[in-house]
Amino acid sequence: MPERRRIPTLPARLTDRLPARLTALRTPADPGFWRSPVRGARFTAVLGMVLLAGLTLVFVTGLLSYAAYNPDLDPVNDKTPGKGWLGFYLFAWPTGPHWLYRLTQGLHVTVGIVLVPVLLAKLWSVVPRLFALPPARSVGHALERLSVLLLVGGALFQFITGLLNIQLDYLFPGSFYTLHFYGAWVFLAGFVTHVALKLPQAVRVLRSGGIPRGGSVSPAAPDPLTAPDTLAAPDPLPATLSRRGALVMVGAGSLLLLITSAGRSFDGPLRRIALLTPRGGTEQGPGPSAFQVNKTAAAVRITPADTGERWRLTVRGPAGELRFSRAELLAMEQHTAALPIACVEGWSTSDQLWRGVRLSDLAALAGYPDGPPDVFVESLQRSGSFRKAALRDNQVRDGRSLLALEVNGAPLSPDHGYPARIIVPAAPGVLNTKWVETLTFGEL
Repeated sequence: MPERRRIPTLPARLTDRLPARLTALRTPADPGFWRSPVRGARFTAVLGMVLLAGLTLVFVTGLLSYAAYNPDLDPVNDKTPGKGWLGFYLFAWPTGPHWLYRLTQGLHVTVGIVLVPVLLAKLWSVVPRLFALPPARSVGHALERLSVLLLVGGALFQFITGLLNIQLDYLFPGSFYTLHFYGAWVFLAGFVTHVALKLPQAVRVLRSGGIPRGGSVSPAAPDPLTAPDTLAAPDPLPATLSRRGALVMVGAGSLLLLITSAGRSFDGPLRRIALLTPRGGTEQGPGPSAFQVNKTAAAVRITPADTGERWRLTVRGPAGELRFSRAELLAMEQHTAALPIACVEGWSTSDQLWRGVRLSDLAALAGYPDGPPDVFVESLQRSGSFRKAALRDNQVRDGRSLLALEVNGAPLSPDHGYPARIIVPAAPGVLNTKWVETLTFGEL
């Protein structure tokens, strides 16, 4: 019988080729487990400063977006039960400039999208610290770790739900409005705590000499943030990309997202390349109604029978209940306003030329000749969110606030709210109710 040859086992083969210092099993808690030469305190500090500016802008514009709904006016405008003191910043949302919500919400969504590569790079840069043991070395360290948990969890939740909302993919349980509101406050708690703990160190790191051109920090000039809990790999692999190069890659990713998303707030070529936003290039065909909508008449089951000759607008107030046909509304004094439509998903149209009856004139017919009050608006739409909405008295008083019957010189199309819709300067798109059926003045 021929002699059997002994085949070395797999572990023996591997250990023969590995350096002795790597033969011991390493876990993510071991600093030597992480070997990228790109990680380092200065790299993380640069990303952190970008996020500090960007996330602050996103949070402030998010608060403004919430305030734009006038959530304390009526429960139909507010989907956040039990907000309590979290509503402390609320104020009467202004009607001017007329592009205000278009600007604030466009910034909120666009900056949020652009920050995605920066956020992912920042999380990658600090992954070793997430596995560091012991979990808490002191009360201060425990507070820092808790702030990181709230910051990372809150940021991921806000970014994921926000991006899904932009794509109109409501995969999460419950109302986006409620989830995003409370998620923002969880994120803020972690964000403020983390900034208070880390900002002084990050500033010292950036002042200490900038970002090295190579792949590691010079041992002769130790970084104030790398001792004793270093971000730089103690045993880095050979560098294939410098830290500056990594930052350029992150910036290029953000620039690409900017180019393919920001156009949904502009007309022309930029709108056509807004590939990441479903309402960026969605138009309603040629003609005066060739601008974006979120909800079509068919989608909410508005039929020609609902909007035909039998349709009447009901106006309620101290003068009683009045009913007007579309022809009677057209016979009233007509006014024109050039206003955009701007939605919470971040897309907007340019100014469209709307024509119709002023809400203040309808308030006068309802029994409020002086000082128009708030108004409660109801749509023909029977299901879905924001089929009812409340407008504050300052919005009703504005001469540009209309019950619009025409747009760009033609009757409203079914998808743009025929036979009548609300249009108010600087208001979120969902408060510009389409297919209006009832206006009730003064009972909010």
